[in-house]
Amino acid sequence: MNGVLSRVIQKIESLVPQYSKVGESIFFSKEQFPWVDMLEANWKVIREELDEVMEYADALPNFQDISPRQSRIANDNLWKTFFFCAFGFKSKKNCDRCPETAKLLEKIPGLKVAFFSILAPGKHIPEHRGKHKGLIRYHLGLKVPEPRSACRIRIADQIAYWEEGKSLLFDDTYYHEVWNDTDGYRVVLFLDIARPLRFPLSLVNWLACTVISLSPIVQVARGNHEDWEKQFEAILK
Repeated sequence: MNGVLSRVIQKIESLVPQYSKVGESIFFSKEQFPWVDMLEANWKVIREELDEVMEYADALPNFQDISPRQSRIANDNLWKTFFFCAFGFKSKKNCDRCPETAKLLEKIPGLKVAFFSILAPGKHIPEHRGKHKGLIRYHLGLKVPEPRSACRIRIADQIAYWEEGKSLLFDDTYYHEVWNDTDGYRVVLFLDIARPLRFPLSLVNWLACTVISLSPIVQVARGNHEDWEKQFEAILK
């Protein structure tokens, strides 16, 4: 199944420039995604729930603890996660801990992945790229330490900086790299959204995402997250 899925994803990548409703570029404008205004308008509500989560930052799972395939770019305890959903799996307990954020996420069409992405001071994520051009990456700045020049993302040959309450949308199949060379935590609401595509590629993309949701990679991550939830519940008691 993995071989077939890889070929399908490669085919999607080759056809995206022809079928993409939002064009083919490194960055996208928020005007292309109507739901972005809703998130930006409520960013302080999300931030308040994040602040409660951050009280337990040390107990949150490292990215590679949930998804072992991320170990190449996340092999320390400096990239923490707080997952809401991922390819059909929903963390009900985390959604219950952040109910207003969860309500907002339910209103986003094509949502595939959602979590708080938490980079500790000094974290560097080496160059890498996503493998599925049928998705678009979204970041909402929630905690952005100063100086901005020391907390940044490079995508292809362009540098971008997060801003609290502001959005960043990009194609993560371009090689990108991240630095948090500050003394504070950088936190974004991290989403993967199904790229708006014209038929029939929209159907092919939906099928690819469905297969991903059934893949061993997602099932392993789901099991790891459920194990963490049990440990976290014990800490809270």
